[in-house]
Amino acid sequence: MPVASDQRGRPSGSPELRRVAVLSVHTSPLAQPGAGDAGGMNVYVLQTALELARRGVDVEIFTRATSSEDPPVVEVAPGVVVRNVVAGPFEGLDKNDLPTQLCAFTAGVLRAEATHEPGYYDVVHSHYWLSGQVGWLAADRWAVPLVHTAHTLAAVKNAALADGDHPEPPLRSVGEQQVVDEADRLVVNTEHEAGQLVSLHRADRSRIDVVHPGVDLQKFTPGDRQTARSALGLDGRAPIVAFVGRIQPLKAPDVLLRAAARLPDVHVLITGGPSGSSPDPRATGDRSAPDGLVHLAAELGITDRVTFLPPQSRDHLAQVYRAADIVAVPSYSESFGLVAVEAQACGTPVVAAAVGGLPVAVRDGMSGALVDGHDIDDWAKALGDMFRGSPATMRQQAIEHAASFSWEHTVDALLDSYGRAIADHRFRGRIPSSARRSGRRFSIRRGVRA
Repeated sequence: MPVASDQRGRPSGSPELRRVAVLSVHTSPLAQPGAGDAGGMNVYVLQTALELARRGVDVEIFTRATSSEDPPVVEVAPGVVVRNVVAGPFEGLDKNDLPTQLCAFTAGVLRAEATHEPGYYDVVHSHYWLSGQVGWLAADRWAVPLVHTAHTLAAVKNAALADGDHPEPPLRSVGEQQVVDEADRLVVNTEHEAGQLVSLHRADRSRIDVVHPGVDLQKFTPGDRQTARSALGLDGRAPIVAFVGRIQPLKAPDVLLRAAARLPDVHVLITGGPSGSSPDPRATGDRSAPDGLVHLAAELGITDRVTFLPPQSRDHLAQVYRAADIVAVPSYSESFGLVAVEAQACGTPVVAAAVGGLPVAVRDGMSGALVDGHDIDDWAKALGDMFRGSPATMRQQAIEHAASFSWEHTVDALLDSYGRAIADHRFRGRIPSSARRSGRRFSIRRGVRA
């Protein structure tokens, strides 16, 4: 629920919040979503930062520089700055190799803060476990609270691996546990994700805040389907199902192609680029990598019914959603599923796997349909049933459902979480050290109860 705020947009009754240090080590919020390691997290980081700035809260985002041409500092908007920290080689460094560069990245973050007076940042918000490792040290050094958003968990991804995908390394699971133990507040997308943190990482439920991601309701709006199809060079009469996202086994675009092969005349629109962590399809035979999907379409005999588009800008992405009759999200794991909400905001119903946060993002039977598992027959039936039932009947309900998700609502909840983190942090600072040692929270870093 929205909270009362003062004239500067800050929640009334909360501790004063002036500036937030946001950490996004492995991917820049300025990167194009749908390619490399850029996806919903990038959108989340950038959109929440912009909304916080509109509320009068300055945001500095620290990310790893991936090109020698990246300027040290980029002012995205008034109150939002991205700092490109040099840590390791600019190119050719896989996400799984980034732990070797966390020391260098942390040094860059601490040096940036050292140019300011003490107390410059009020809170640190880290995104993904790599950032959490850096945030843990930075928050401790600056004597401010750490708020952490995992976005995905190794144990959850490993429990739902697609064929051809690689499990997350044990190092990540250990690192995630450390961050869960050290963070002052844990922000999750859904109650389901909160339950996973408790069951898998023994997180304290009282320190978890559920904050639904949002959608840009000014950019993702309903529009004329024929106009959108003409802009993309698509057949104006064919039934179209679209996939939007990184091309990797986790997102399961191959499931969509196999299901569509059983639906005569249905055209498939694949929009996205290869994931930075996708295995080489030439070595694995992976049919969910970009080249692999082209070969799979040929094997299925549907090459003439499949269109591939590279990752699109936000404006062009709205046209993709409007052009489709249905958007499919067949992922094996999704902490939320921003694509599903963006599509519905454009008036396009969604058929999605009933995993992670997708049952929240999609209202089953109203704004779309949920499919249990990844059986091809089940997916073909779900898509066929929706086409036969006319997706247009769900159009208005999809729009209404998406309207309940906005970045304004997201930031309302984030400000509440930051306020609780600051208040709790100050309260603990007033407790004698002997009393803190008798508490329940355990610190891996210090080896004592803190």
